[in-house]
Formats: sequence, structure tokens, C-alpha cells
Amino acid sequence: MKLSSLTDLLDLQDIDLQIDRLVEKRRSLPELAAYKTAHETLQALERERVSEAGSLKTLELDLDKAEGELQLLEIKLEEHETRLFAGGMSARETEHMRLEVQSLKGQREAMEERVLGMLEGIDPARERVAEIEAEIERVETTKRELDQSIKKEWGAIDGELARKEERKHDAVAPIEGELLELYEKLRGIKEGVAVAAYDHGVCGGCHMALSPAEHEEAFSTDLPRCVHCRRILVA
Repeated sequence: MKLSSLTDLLDLQDIDLQIDRLVEKRRSLPELAAYKTAHETLQALERERVSEAGSLKTLELDLDKAEGELQLLEIKLEEHETRLFAGGMSARETEHMRLEVQSLKGQREAMEERVLGMLEGIDPARERVAEIEAEIERVETTKRELDQSIKKEWGAIDGELARKEERKHDAVAPIEGELLELYEKLRGIKEGVAVAAYDHGVCGGCHMALSPAEHEEAFSTDLPRCVHCRRILVA
């Protein structure tokens, strides 16, 4: 194996590691975690808004119904009072009407208290829905800003990756097919590092020193391999 081929392989390794770091940087941008959190927060807020808005709608419908019933009671009470004060009825009919008026007044009072209670409950419910909607708007703004920041960062990284890929294309050209195939295989099983510099008797991949006998074994073939980690060695 020509030394130049191994040197080219070491250069390729350096480019690949730079590409790996850029890919990892792209994948692990801090903004991505923040974006995911914002997205999950929005989903939770949307569910809460649906729930609270549903409860508010029920309260408003119940209030409308109660106010309608109160209005009917007031009309009926007014009619009965008019008949009672108009006279012209027997004593029995008058007493019956008086009791009916008294009953209607009691019903009206109870309904008025019910309506007031509903009004007291509706205001906090409306405020809560408004608070949730304001929070949704705030988180949506944050999410949009994060999205823009992520796209900007990705754009810069992708531009750098394109330049590295061009360099890799040039670096691959002089390397023999079988050697390149072995290199790619080792990259897959050696945490991305297939080739290691051999300096002062130490493998740059596993950082273990080779004894004189191990050195002789490693360099006894055209393709030197570390006896410990089996990475390709370049002296």
C-alpha cells in the first residue's frame, strides 16, 4: 500500500470528522430543544383553551336560559299582580291569586340569585380564556422566532457542509476502491474514526502504545493496522 494512499485516507478522515461535527451541530442546536418545548406548550395550551372555552360556552348558555326563565317569571308575576290589584274576583279567587303572586315572587328571587351566581362565575371563566389566548399568542411568537433562528443556523451549517462535501469528493478520488470500502466499514464500527496517526509508538485512535513486537506485527503488511483497535495506521 502506497504511503500516499494512506496519507490521502488520513486527509479524508479529517474531512469526514469535520462533516460529522457539522451534522451533530445541526442536529443538536439549542434552539431545537426550545422549539420542541414551545410546540408542546402550545399543544397543551390549545387543549386547555378548548376545555375552558367549552366550559365558558356551557356557562353562557345556562345563563341565557336562566335569564330567559327569569324574564318569563317577571312577565307572569306582572300579569298576576295586575289581575290581583284589578279586583272583581271572589274572596277565594283573590286569596288564590295572592298566594300565586307570593310564590312567583319567591321563584323570582331564587332565579335572580341563581343568575347573579352565574354572572360571578362567568367573569373569571372569561378572564381565564383570555389569559390562555394571550399565552398562546406569546408562545406562538416565541416559536416563530425560534423557527427563524433555526433556519438561519441550518442555512449557515448547510453551506459549510456543501463546501466540506466538495472537499471530500476531491479527497476520495485518488483512493483505491477496496481501501475506501474498508475505510467506510471501519468508520461505521469505530465511532467514525477508521484511520489513526501513529506517532511515537502510540495509536491515535485508541491511544494505546504498541510494543516493539506489536509494532512489527502492525506494520508487517502493506496496510498497517493497530493490533488493539484494528484501525488503519498512518505513520
